[in-house]
Amino acid sequence: MNFLSQIINASKIALGLSFFGLPNLVTAQQNQDILFENVSVFDGKNQQLQTNSYVLVSGNKIKTVSKTPIEKNNDVLVINGSGKTLIPGLIDVHVHMIFGALSMGDMMDPNLKPENLIAKVIPESEKMLQRGFTSVRDVGGPSFQLKQMIDEAKIQGPRIWPSGAMISQTSGHGDLRLPEERSRRFFGPISKAENFGASFIADGKEEVLTAVRENLRFGASQIKLMAGGGTSSAYDPVDVTQYTLEEMQAAVEAAEDWGTYVTVHAYTPRAVRKAINAGVKCIEHGQLLDQSTLKLIKRKDIWLSCQNLMDNTPEMSEQRKEKRKPVVEGQKMIWPLAKKMKIKLAWGTDFLFEPWMNEEQNAYLLKLKEWFTPYEILKMATHDNAQLLKMSGNRSPYSGEIGVIKSGAFADMILVDGNPIENIDLIGNPAAKFLIIMKDGQIVKNILEN
Repeated sequence: MNFLSQIINASKIALGLSFFGLPNLVTAQQNQDILFENVSVFDGKNQQLQTNSYVLVSGNKIKTVSKTPIEKNNDVLVINGSGKTLIPGLIDVHVHMIFGALSMGDMMDPNLKPENLIAKVIPESEKMLQRGFTSVRDVGGPSFQLKQMIDEAKIQGPRIWPSGAMISQTSGHGDLRLPEERSRRFFGPISKAENFGASFIADGKEEVLTAVRENLRFGASQIKLMAGGGTSSAYDPVDVTQYTLEEMQAAVEAAEDWGTYVTVHAYTPRAVRKAINAGVKCIEHGQLLDQSTLKLIKRKDIWLSCQNLMDNTPEMSEQRKEKRKPVVEGQKMIWPLAKKMKIKLAWGTDFLFEPWMNEEQNAYLLKLKEWFTPYEILKMATHDNAQLLKMSGNRSPYSGEIGVIKSGAFADMILVDGNPIENIDLIGNPAAKFLIIMKDGQIVKNILEN
């Protein structure tokens, strides 16, 4: 039994079986059509709001978006938006649903038990949805069963595009072994982090193929590979390049055989160029890239999934602060330059082992104000991020369109008190300014006073 299975089973005991039999908070209107009237609509793509509009939701999809009144009957739940703004649900394409809910102290606790952790994982999932994030791409960790619980409405949370365990070479960014844990190849047992499903330590083409296929077997929608050093790992300097071309090509081929893609953790030109040569379709981070490598990314039509990281958080070690300095400096260059070059940009947070940071998720989106207009920020966090998720193809766990408000798309929407195109700061106050949050046609939050 893997670690998350233990967590799920432990949660049934810790929280009571009845918890998992509770209906979703809004199942009373599950089969009821919902009509938003008198709303301004940001459709995810166009800067101009559609004012005085009507949006009809039927089941879990948007049925109609209209400028003229929509005929309704007594069975329709009518919501008067009073001119407030309806936007698509927000999307974060770089999260760690499990390990973002746990501190390093939690993970290193020798008395670690699943029942002690479930009280942290489930509430963080629910709070993420309450912040308006209706979809996320999980780029490392055992989130498969958490995703299943959310999809089955046993708990609340965003839609999850899972990657499964991060795939790393020995001494790579995903080598999370404790100092006393030695290589399983020479000494036998797998590491604690691998047992938890945090990562696969895979060396050589054959092991990489096995690791990729294991993740695909469990339901990965894309594959995450470590192609360079990082700031949150103990052994690898930021400047190093990880994995041989042959190893990365093996991962890409295995993923493409399943109709999906590989994304890589990488900062430096050398690591990114090798990944692109191997056929990788998306780069996570990239804050140390030079202009010539960005030109290559543009020419090859590669996605750059970037973040705006802090150089200091409450429990960051001095070593990690030092490693992160060049990355933090680099992001001041990478965002405006990539925008100018019209590279395909996506945005994510990348909070890991610092659960106190999760409440800053919306605020981190606003950090883009230095380089982007409110419209560009909203479009990136909705329509553009959704385009990256579409790259999973048939491995996408949800057969519908997200990130837009249009007929036939999933009904993932937020009613905002105000106009975020004029005042993007509204997005940073979801508790007060997100009046209604809808996911999959279900109202999961409603503080609108009609």
